[in-house]
Amino acid sequence: MTYSELMAEGVKQLTEAGIEEARTDARILLFHACGVDFMTFLRDGTLPVPEEEEACFRELLARRRKHEPVQYITGEQEFCGLCFRVQPGVLIPRPETELLAEEVFTDAKGKRVLDMCTGSGCIAVTVAKLGAPAYAAASDYSGEALAVARKNAELLDADVTFFQGDLFERVEGLYDIIVSNPPYIRSSVVDGLMPEVRDFEPRMALDGTEDGLLFYRRIAAEAKMYLTPGGRLMFEIGHDQGETVPEILSAEGYVSIEVKKDYAGLDRMVFAVWPGDNKEI
Repeated sequence: MTYSELMAEGVKQLTEAGIEEARTDARILLFHACGVDFMTFLRDGTLPVPEEEEACFRELLARRRKHEPVQYITGEQEFCGLCFRVQPGVLIPRPETELLAEEVFTDAKGKRVLDMCTGSGCIAVTVAKLGAPAYAAASDYSGEALAVARKNAELLDADVTFFQGDLFERVEGLYDIIVSNPPYIRSSVVDGLMPEVRDFEPRMALDGTEDGLLFYRRIAAEAKMYLTPGGRLMFEIGHDQGETVPEILSAEGYVSIEVKKDYAGLDRMVFAVWPGDNKEI
């Protein structure tokens, strides 16, 4: 078969399997399996595909037909223009999280930054790479996630210190910025998510317990011991948490609380300032 014919077959198979982005996914998998780019595909589309490349593509298609995320199949996801390794056991970085990372690295120069619930390390590594912080650190409960985060820091030549523990359990030092994209989906909602998320991504990175707010409560309470006076706490939130998360922060004594929207006009980030002295807590 030619590259064009194989591409057409891939689109057909994925469409029949109910994959919404069938054409995009087929193209990504074809390019990954055959080691070609878009310009090569346009130029050589009528050439026959080597048997080993065709076999590889068909194997990848079979995985995608079962709704395994493309990012797990290829092992990578772009985030803020950087290529991150991802694998099962690590949440796939989302485009909306790029907005949070951008807010952090534009304010990170010369500051100490901690990324809580780091997952693949996408925020911490991006900030360390692009934001010129004085010090960048990241924490996660999952050893599997931290292994991926460390690998991403190594591959992208980013200087990040990693802590493994239950939120701040092993964290050391004080920080000018603490940022987090914690699990925030209500438990009752997780089972109704699309199969790519529900069946493949780690539930512990998604499930925010009954009301989706457990980790905001815990982080808001504990972060005060690790923020410098005037330090910022920066969250990604669910689109329906633009009132509840600020209420949690206000009750904990944070000030200058601000909600920001994503490109779709949905509440997506909450920023707050810790005005006190952590030594008094």
